[in-house]
Amino acid sequence: MKIKNKSPKELEEVSQKIRDRIIDVVSRKGGHFSSTLGAVELTVGMHYVFDSNKDPFIFDVSHQCYPHKLITGRWEEFETIRQFNGLSGFTKPKESDADYFVAGHSSTSLSLAVGAAKAIKLKKEDRVPVVMIGDGSMTAGMVYEALNEIGDLKLPMVIILNDNEMSIAKPIGAISKYLSKLLAGKYYQGFKTKVDKFIKNNMPEGTTYIAKRMEEAMKLITPGILFEEMGVDYIGPIDGHDIKEVLETLEIAKAMKKPVIVHAHTVKGKGYKIAEGQHECWHGVGPFNVEDGAFVKKEAPKSATAVFADALLELATKHENVVGVTAAMPSGTGIDKLMDKFPERFWDVAIAEQHAITSMAAMAKEGFKPFITIYSTFLQRGFDQIIHDVCLLSMPVVFAIDRAGIVGNDGETHQGTFDISFLRFIPNIVLFAPRCNETLKLGLEFAYTLNSPCAIRYPRGAFKEVCAEASPFELGKAELLKEGTSNKLFIAYGAGVGRACETEKLHSEDIAILDLRFVKPLDKDTLKELAKKYDDWYVFSDSQKQGGVGSAILEFLNEEKVCVNLTSFEYEDDFIVHGDTKVVEESLGLLPQQLADKVK
Repeated sequence: MKIKNKSPKELEEVSQKIRDRIIDVVSRKGGHFSSTLGAVELTVGMHYVFDSNKDPFIFDVSHQCYPHKLITGRWEEFETIRQFNGLSGFTKPKESDADYFVAGHSSTSLSLAVGAAKAIKLKKEDRVPVVMIGDGSMTAGMVYEALNEIGDLKLPMVIILNDNEMSIAKPIGAISKYLSKLLAGKYYQGFKTKVDKFIKNNMPEGTTYIAKRMEEAMKLITPGILFEEMGVDYIGPIDGHDIKEVLETLEIAKAMKKPVIVHAHTVKGKGYKIAEGQHECWHGVGPFNVEDGAFVKKEAPKSATAVFADALLELATKHENVVGVTAAMPSGTGIDKLMDKFPERFWDVAIAEQHAITSMAAMAKEGFKPFITIYSTFLQRGFDQIIHDVCLLSMPVVFAIDRAGIVGNDGETHQGTFDISFLRFIPNIVLFAPRCNETLKLGLEFAYTLNSPCAIRYPRGAFKEVCAEASPFELGKAELLKEGTSNKLFIAYGAGVGRACETEKLHSEDIAILDLRFVKPLDKDTLKELAKKYDDWYVFSDSQKQGGVGSAILEFLNEEKVCVNLTSFEYEDDFIVHGDTKVVEESLGLLPQQLADKVK
């Protein structure tokens, strides 16, 4: 889409056209919605003032990148957004050269901009990194690590702070806007440079001090003092939906040739009245009716997340020492229920997984029982804290790992495939998984009794039906759900039990099914006994093959010199693409009928 030669009025029409396209497609297909609608004019401004063919366009999290996709030649293909073999819901360099980096987790953009700016300087190129970051991403420590170096290096970059929820500081109004633009403008900056040079070379030391204090007094009128103190120039706040103001401000920022933050205030869901404002349900949506905003509801069994939330609420009501935390996902993890009931015992610490884990380690030391409720994909961000602050001292913290396994349309950056592999080798931690709603409840009760770190994982959506009644957990004990008359044994873990049961029903032979329950510690005695009766073992688990459940069993077989044939139906050594979960599983050959055929 060519927009360089258009007037501000024409760019307003382009913005409306983009907004209409997003509403039309997302209402039919689902996808990210309110954040991306709010970023339309800012994205149009980025493409008008800068050049995405050479300037690195870096979107933080990148769920607000739909306008960018539409501008950069993906208008027709936008129909496939988040569908299998279609466009990703995030930026993806394999999809377009205009997408500088993959982004699905928050707060990485400024570090990427630092690296890009360093490379540009070394290559002596005329390019400038342009970042769009939401105010929510500013809650993560990684942003301030990057800002610290940005203020020190002073390399050119433009950072658009898309403030659609909370102001970093209270805007003061028209005077603030005028002064912040004035302080950033080329006339003031040029005058300031000359005056600084003159005072330094020709005036006594006291004069320099007085001049500095006067400049600081002027800056105090603006809300950007935090960034100014870190050495990054600040412009704003501006109206992020006023295309003329956006263009004017970005031109000023570009001309400054140093790091600049442009603080733009926007409205989530802008252009679709029903979604405007702070409505979390409109962040990522399924299909809905454009006329009245009614979601197209599908009948579905109770999700594992909902079961977890109810069970933890019951546990917290019973035990006053139960506390919990989530990192910016209260409704996604079900912790919002507990925050409402026990606001002094359950917290959302924003996008700060490392802080969440370490703070709960201290609470465990003080005698509380912390439940850290987090998506599998985001647990990766607190890896060092799991080792250093929880497991090293064997703090009795519970990691409740939501979205374990394939998560569907979010794709590579969000699949919950690695938690078993990266937790299993850490000393002192217990890893176990429920197979159904009832065992999830029993699992939380068991976790409460453990005096060591543990992790319990459960899937997105609902568990599949299983072929056995629920029973309590015993540390390191597996459960044989079904004896078999053939020489085959299905070993299943967590949500894999349901898949194993479905696969067994489709097979002509009578196959034994073992619910492993614990991948650490393994039930070695039971496995030894089963090896005497069953020669062919098949592993069912929603996890990575490398370092996963099959690997744990193979290590045991090797150590004990036990000889069986083992086949793992875990995920291969690759990142799993986005798409409807069932379609993705079919592409991986993991549907029950496909697995039954493989066993045959």
